[in-house]
Amino acid sequence: MTAPVKHFLQFKDFTREEFEYLFLRTHIIKRKFKAYHQYWPLTDRTLVMIFEKASTRTRLSFEAGMQQLGGSAIYLNTRDSQLGRGEPVEDAGKVISRMSDIVLIRTYEQSIIERFAANSHVPVINGLTNEYHPCQVLADIYTYVEQRGSIQGKTVAWIGDSNNMCNTWLQAAEILDFNVHVSTPPGYEVEPERAGLYGHKNYEEFTDPMEAAQGADLVSTDVWTSMGFEAENDERMKDFADWQVDQDMMQIAAKDALFMHCLPAHRGEEVSAEVIDGPQSVVWDEAENRLHVQKALMEYQLLGKIDESWQD
Repeated sequence: MTAPVKHFLQFKDFTREEFEYLFLRTHIIKRKFKAYHQYWPLTDRTLVMIFEKASTRTRLSFEAGMQQLGGSAIYLNTRDSQLGRGEPVEDAGKVISRMSDIVLIRTYEQSIIERFAANSHVPVINGLTNEYHPCQVLADIYTYVEQRGSIQGKTVAWIGDSNNMCNTWLQAAEILDFNVHVSTPPGYEVEPERAGLYGHKNYEEFTDPMEAAQGADLVSTDVWTSMGFEAENDERMKDFADWQVDQDMMQIAAKDALFMHCLPAHRGEEVSAEVIDGPQSVVWDEAENRLHVQKALMEYQLLGKIDESWQD
């Protein structure tokens, strides 16, 4: 009997056990990469990458990652394909999945990727939508594990907009059993239904961002104006002015707290230069780990579990 296709459209699509496996595989695959050890488990496999939103890290990490695993990657921009001329998403899912082994989509509404996946014969990965950014949070949590150990029981402070990153952190907290302190300006609060949450057990909202960061093990933020909301930029600059992660905020977090940002960052807006370029910042490790966790993800989606733990 053929195993069901394993999509990764939002963080809660995988179980805690699956994420623990992915973290183990990421460690092994990253070590192979650093040792210049050729590892080509996806020889002759093809990744199709469909982009409607601009990208640097997502495209580079997936394209390089697939090549490093022995496969090939094909880039499609909706402006240059029939999707940009009104071809139904359902039709595209049926056709593209018959010509490839795995598909990455970076688009606007989550409903687009859900419709594509419902008609795909191969695994589909969410490379970012307005609602979720699961690959980024996967890399962020792996970076925390790599630097500090298990994230279970720890506290993550999310400062800023309740955007796709915030939603995904909240889902991750429910699955991996840690806490998220969220502080947003009035009018930008978490929408539990949009975030896809089951309850309120793993997160708490704070009107004061300093209270949210108090004692946190990890402080994270994102740009104040995400892609697709540029028309609101002037208003957001005023609304978010008191929600900058600065040195004062990091000093009231835990002594060994880390700072993360999914990038690109705007120094002097959502984060001060002294924080993002300072000793508590792990943004460059975080960015690199997109490459490694996504290789582990694609390997798992295409080949299932591989037992190389005896090598570790």
